[in-house]
Amino acid sequence: MRHFTSVKDIIDPNAAVQEALEIKKNPYGYQHLGKNKTMILLFFNSSLRTRLSTQKAALNLGMNPIVLDVNQGAWKLETERGVIMDGNKTEHLLEAIPVIGSYCDIIGVRSFARFESREDDYQEKILSQFIQYSGVPVVSMEAATRHPLQAFADQITIEEYKKVKRPKVVLSWAPHPLALPQAVPNSFSEWMQAAGYDVVITQPEGYELAPEFAGTATIEYDQDKAFEGADFIYAKNWASYSHYGEILSKDRAWTVDSRKMALTNNAYFMHCLPVRRNMIVTDEVIESPMSLVIPEAANRVFSAQCVLKRILESL
Repeated sequence: MRHFTSVKDIIDPNAAVQEALEIKKNPYGYQHLGKNKTMILLFFNSSLRTRLSTQKAALNLGMNPIVLDVNQGAWKLETERGVIMDGNKTEHLLEAIPVIGSYCDIIGVRSFARFESREDDYQEKILSQFIQYSGVPVVSMEAATRHPLQAFADQITIEEYKKVKRPKVVLSWAPHPLALPQAVPNSFSEWMQAAGYDVVITQPEGYELAPEFAGTATIEYDQDKAFEGADFIYAKNWASYSHYGEILSKDRAWTVDSRKMALTNNAYFMHCLPVRRNMIVTDEVIESPMSLVIPEAANRVFSAQCVLKRILESL
């Protein structure tokens, strides 16, 4: 594997999960692969789990990770071509990228949707430039349209806790005070369908995901109906795709609470974190024995480590 930006790079997600679970049993068994190798992790946006888990994964593999907060510890970067750089942007991405590539063996990039242009965001302008100009493998640590390391960890978690071979997995929109990108729900929907689960997406009208990410999932606008018989509930907010970046609703009736969880097949609750308590989910649900948010976050190390292992094996 050269680059990692989506489930398509994994090819067979179920085989990858089994590999990740083997790594979890023996996390230090592949340190020879990363010896004298360097990974630079670039953060254009804030991070807690992605920063720590990817750094830990690199260390587990014997690599030397270097972390850079682009907006705080580096020159301000211009990302557009043809711009007269007479403002506050000191360096262009086209020079910065190959320089960074010359210092490392793998680059990780985290760059969210800007919500300025749906076309620009869905073309993944920043991530694609790193792939084109760095000269080294690139790992998406969340981009404008996908968060594949999260979705990979989500599948690892579901495989560890599922009680039936083909669980019903429900992706539920929930209210939030801010406009959030579609990256997590896009990747979750795409990845869970590739894994062969029974996938249902429930959201208010106007919050439909882009067709390429909704895929063949069942779409249900009645949240209660969607929850019936579910084995896993994955709550997440996202801004509108059709009215790009807009907040069309903050309806608290969509908050995941105990009444709704009682409609399920004793389902587990999942969320990528950070979570707005009592907006996305109530205290009693996220603190219940059926909440998987902590083991789900812990599995971020092993999704990243499996990806890095495969890339190192191809160098």
